Amino acid sequence: MTKFSMRGTRLTMSCILPITLLAFTAVFVTAASQIEWPSWRGPHGSGSIETGTYPVKWDSTNVLWKVELPGKGTSTPIVRKARIYLTVPAEGQDAVMAFDFSGRRLWQTSLGPESPPKHRTLGSSGNASPVTDGQGLFVYFKSGTLAALEFDGTVRWRINLVERFGRDQIFWDQGASPIVTDKHLVMTRMHSGESWIAGFDKTTGELRWQEARHYKAPTENDNGYTTPVAFQHQGKEALLLWGADHLTAHDASNGKLLWFCGGFNPESTGYWPAIATPAIVGNMAVVPVGRDDRPGQARLHGIKLGGSGDVTTTHRSWKRDDLGVFVATPASHKGRVYLLRHRGEVVCIDPADGKTVWSGAFPEHRTPYYSSPVIANGILYAAREDGVIFVARVEPKFELLGENPMGERVIASPVPVANRLLIRGDRHLFCVAGD
Repeated sequence: MTKFSMRGTRLTMSCILPITLLAFTAVFVTAASQIEWPSWRGPHGSGSIETGTYPVKWDSTNVLWKVELPGKGTSTPIVRKARIYLTVPAEGQDAVMAFDFSGRRLWQTSLGPESPPKHRTLGSSGNASPVTDGQGLFVYFKSGTLAALEFDGTVRWRINLVERFGRDQIFWDQGASPIVTDKHLVMTRMHSGESWIAGFDKTTGELRWQEARHYKAPTENDNGYTTPVAFQHQGKEALLLWGADHLTAHDASNGKLLWFCGGFNPESTGYWPAIATPAIVGNMAVVPVGRDDRPGQARLHGIKLGGSGDVTTTHRSWKRDDLGVFVATPASHKGRVYLLRHRGEVVCIDPADGKTVWSGAFPEHRTPYYSSPVIANGILYAAREDGVIFVARVEPKFELLGENPMGERVIASPVPVANRLLIRGDRHLFCVAGD
């Protein structure tokens, strides 16, 4: 039986008064339906929302509720209509779980044997986050299982990309999350083998299109862990993809290449895998290049969206050699881009020219940051690997507000929704409320 705690009191589901549970859940149904988190980077793909009141100070014993998870996963939960969905390993199986906003488990669906991660500390069999188009759930696992589920946990379809295309030839564990467009479920594979971006039918799982994406790159640079970003190109839905030292734009209806930009690594430096996904603000893509866990190897580029063919020389707007990130994808909020660097520095930049608006830092510590930051109504949340969640105000400048230990490793991104903060750790899913 699933156990959970509320405000530090251990309870079983059978002990909850039905009336209390119904009243508690009903409070959040309206709010959660207004503010949803349908994908890894939220409702706008930016890692931010502009409304709500969110918690600042708490610890693992002072939370609204927490539930024990059956296995370690690193994917970020998603939320739709007061329901929480996440991928998780359970008894050797890839699985999807659903909870309501009181922490009650609604269902758990297994999808086949899991594949253990190469990186046992940071990785899991379920690194990719779920996504929803409002009509169903879509999930992907290291095993190659790609599946669509209904909101009651019924499997709509299931295929295996590893069986069909072979294993990912990457140094570590698969990291890209699926995304949905108007017509398709989109997946990418960027590795030392045949690389591509592909669209699958959301109803049947049939492959509708596949576009090759091959670029010669130095060692490990062809290993891509980034997720495509949706944007508009000449009034039509398009996808932006970063990897193999190239930024490419694709027609979302058929995957055809619209334009590409190179020139990000003129010295051919190796061991620069693409991990952090670009941020889009207006007509500018802010592209993290290199890695800031090594001295002098972090870069940041501003690339104008649009054009056709090779835009390497025509659409490069600015470049910085003194700033960048490694793993954490930047968040964008009210026209600014926010970088969480590997050791806890936070930098706000103007995406129009790449100039620093302000910089700050969380307390110095040897532990790095692998979780991507999120911003909720001007409050930034950053999870350090050891499970300390830092809270800082980012408008109009950096102001540290809270330092909150969860007692376990956190790799997934926090999820701010309906005035609650969801935090997925190695062992538990936590829900934190304001004071």
